[in-house]
Order: sequence, then structure tokens, then C-alpha cells
Amino acid sequence: MSSLLVRPGLRLLGQGWQWNRTWPLICTARPIVDMSYSHHFVDFKGSSIPTSMKKLVVTQLSPDFRKAVTLMPNVPVPIPGDGELLIRNRYIGINASDINFSSGRYDPSVKPPFDIGFEGIGEVVALGLSASKNFTVGQPVAYVKSGAFAEYTIVSADIAIPVPLVKPELLTLLISGTTAYISLKEFGYLSEGKKVLVTAAAGGTGQFAVQLAKHAKCHVIGTCSSEDKARFLKSIGCDLPINYKSEKVSSVLKSKFPEGVDVVYESIGGEMFDTLVNCLATKGHLIIIGFISGYQTQAGMLPVRSSALPSVLLRKSASVHGFFLTHYMSEYKEALMALVKLYQSGKLVCEVDYGEQSAEGKFTGLESVSRAVDYMYTGKNIGKIVVELPHLVNSKL
Repeated sequence: MSSLLVRPGLRLLGQGWQWNRTWPLICTARPIVDMSYSHHFVDFKGSSIPTSMKKLVVTQLSPDFRKAVTLMPNVPVPIPGDGELLIRNRYIGINASDINFSSGRYDPSVKPPFDIGFEGIGEVVALGLSASKNFTVGQPVAYVKSGAFAEYTIVSADIAIPVPLVKPELLTLLISGTTAYISLKEFGYLSEGKKVLVTAAAGGTGQFAVQLAKHAKCHVIGTCSSEDKARFLKSIGCDLPINYKSEKVSSVLKSKFPEGVDVVYESIGGEMFDTLVNCLATKGHLIIIGFISGYQTQAGMLPVRSSALPSVLLRKSASVHGFFLTHYMSEYKEALMALVKLYQSGKLVCEVDYGEQSAEGKFTGLESVSRAVDYMYTGKNIGKIVVELPHLVNSKL
């Protein structure tokens, strides 16, 4: 995925920016519940919202996620201010950049402790008075904001995203989907017949890059690490999956595409980056959305033969573009709405990996977040890794 900078309190979607209501709401009643100054409140199911909750906090900077974070079992449930929502998180997304955030790479000035987790989806359980203008208790919402790895999260009403249902498939679009959509729109220059290669093609972001390139009538190649992933890629339209565990990527590309590929969608880094730069066609484009192969190292990246890069690019009139989602938030709303439309029309697969094939089974509860991060770095996931946060909503907590 694209490296994503989310600082506590940073409004990624823009000051005062509002969503048009194009989706039906589940709740018909719209009670105004002013929680701005309350110290006891009741959620829409009629059960008491607890006074304390669990959340993950970065307590030391480290690329080793398990060392970096601590599960806090008794943190006060925050009280929403006038323009804020209290969201009970139902599903939270795992991103490769979680360990970049926990290691302090995005902002060296930030010192522990600080909250972590980029994205969540759940229900509004309490809200401030002015927030009730556009939201209601019980309404499903999604968000991109630091602090998602918690049972409850405060979200400003102007960045909350109303959704029709609390579905993890919609969560996959918030960062992974929009990263693929915006970066390809800005730097892919896609058109019918172009050859597009996607690395980590069966992953959370790769799955969308593959499908969006196919929607543009491109010939799509996808690298992956297993036959199960290759079959999945075939199912979403990938023309040529390459299992790099059993095939040499450079040899396959040289044999099948001697003139090179037009677009490379790159998230691996290191040796894979070197290989694919050399496989670019004349006037080809390589888009960097990450370099996951190095994230777990102390330096954060693996070395590449960058000294040869100017020569390679010059000979081919080729280009390399970096993409950082935070720099393109002006495009975010349009991207997300387009993706949701594709999903709702059945033209976009949003594959979710709950960890059911992992050694200890499905990722459930905040206790499983570290395990989910580890699972991502084994490279076994197919689709976006999601953790479910169950809540006892029909009894006092």
C-alpha cells in the first residue's frame, strides 16, 4: 500500500468537507444526542457504553510491531465534543505502513506514547450536538484517522464517511482501494492494450490495481508467491500471474514481453525494483507505492542499484513516480465514490482476509492485531487483512 502519514488529530479529508448522501441509512430515527459535556451516555442498542476500553498504543519506537505496541486494557472511553462522533469500531484494517508508523519513520519528532491504526468502520454510538446535523446514533460510518486500533474512536464529523452497512469490504476501499485508483489515474496513463505489471498483486492494494487496469482494457501481469494467489488473480481478471517462488520474473518477462512493459505498479522494493526498472518499455512508467521488503529492517528499506537508474531511465525515456496518498487528498472523495459504485454494481471484487488460514485462526479482537501484522509479512494473505472487534451490545459492559 501507499505509505500513509496519519498524525493524531490530522484531518485527512479536508477542513469542513462533507459527503453527499447517496447511500440509504439503516436508521430512520434521527435523535439529537448532545454528548459534549456528558460523563454517562447510552448507545443505540440500549446497553451501557463502558467507562473503559482496550486500545493499542505505541510505547516504544520499533519496526518490530510486537515490541513497539502495548495493549492498554483500561483506557477511559473518550467523550465526543460538539462536532465529534464516538465510533464503536467493528472492523479495523491492517496496513504494511503500520510498522513504519510504529517505528516513527513518518515523523521523527513524535515520541511515544501515541495511538496507532489508520482506518476503521463501525457505528456511531454517541455524538455532539452540531455533529447530529448530519449523523445519528446507530449510523454506520467509516473513517481514515490515527487511533483506529481501539474499541472506540473519536472522529470529527467532517471526516466521517457515511456508509450503507458495516461491511469489511467497504473498509478495503478506504486506503488500499483509493491508493490504487488515484495513483493509477495520476501516473499510470492507462489505455487499451497497454501492458501493466502489478507486484504483490493478490494483496490488499494489488487486487485493486489489477482490476482497475483490466477495467481500462490493459493486459495485466501480476506477481505473487503461491498457486492459490495465482488462481485468485486469474479470478479477478489478471492475464498472466507470475509465481516468483517457482518462476524467475525477469526471465518470464523477457520471454513474453521482449519490448518491456508499459506500467509497473511497485510495492516490494529491493531486488524486485531493480528487476522491474530494467523491464520497462520505452516511455514506460514505474509507480512506487511502497517497498515492503525493507520495512522490517532498521533502515526501513533494502538497497537498490540506484547508481544505474539515471542511465536506465534515460535510455528508455522512462519515468519513476513516487505516490504518497496524503498528498492527493483532494482526489480522495471522487476516488472513493467511484470505487463504491464499482463495488455496488458487482464490477469490483473487494477480497478480505480475516486470517482464517493463519496458524491461530481468524483475527478477532485487539489482541490479534500483532498477529495480523506478522501474518501480512509472511506474504500469505489474499486480499486486505481485516481484524474484527466483537462487542457485547445487548448487555451492560
